[in-house]
Amino acid sequence: MFTGLYYHRLEAKGRLAIPNSFREELASGGVITWGLDGCLFLFPNSYWQKFSEKLASLPLTNQAARNLTRLLVQSAVDLNLDSQGRTLIPEYLRNQAKLKKQVVVAGSLTRIEIWDQEAYHQHLDLIAQTINEGDTLSSLDI
Repeated sequence: MFTGLYYHRLEAKGRLAIPNSFREELASGGVITWGLDGCLFLFPNSYWQKFSEKLASLPLTNQAARNLTRLLVQSAVDLNLDSQGRTLIPEYLRNQAKLKKQVVVAGSLTRIEIWDQEAYHQHLDLIAQTINEGDTLSSLDI
């Protein structure tokens, strides 16, 4: 399970250090892909396999399912950590998430989210405003 929040710098070559606390769960590998809400997703291989099977089981006739599959699968790249725990984020994914120099690497239970730092804080402000208005919590059954 991925929890916590880390601030990192994206290197000029597009490499990003993955926090030590996340690396153990990524020992068997992972997949970086297009995320939702303006971030990238980093899934451990174990979850990506289950998630891929769910995507594959969606009806081919459902346009939303086809579109989600395209976004996530066609942009996916294998995680490749070097000896210092860094991985290369391909340029097309850096561009998609508008990653600049300062990034946030955040645990989100089953996945890691990689955000541009400014975009992350703007998104959190929006979430906080929505929650304060009470719109989203009433629909959750937790």
